[in-house]
Amino acid sequence: MSNARVLPLLEPEIDPCCPPLNERPLTAEEAERTAVMFKALGDPVRLRLFSSVASHEGGEACVCDISDVGVSQPTVSHHLKKLKEAGLLSSERRGTWVYYRVEPTVLAAMGALLTKAASA
Repeated sequence: MSNARVLPLLEPEIDPCCPPLNERPLTAEEAERTAVMFKALGDPVRLRLFSSVASHEGGEACVCDISDVGVSQPTVSHHLKKLKEAGLLSSERRGTWVYYRVEPTVLAAMGALLTKAASA
């Protein structure tokens, strides 16, 4: 007889900024929050940095591993700060380095925003 039991998998709690775009018109507040996110991703360097972090092995990346995007280190730091302010990245300082991660809920919320609403 074994004491082992199967535990249910927990889905990450998704806190979407707003409903899917084709479900209903956005309110002014929803549009404002969504615009901040898209504005942050509207810069090619920021989009590359976001993609580098999101696709990095282990789900997080040291700034030292992702700073080769064709701009100076201060500019990389500026862009990472803008991505954090938009709520797209979180960070943690470890010694002298800062590690960035894209929370799974952020990607899920972005996907839900752009996904066609399920038909009833």
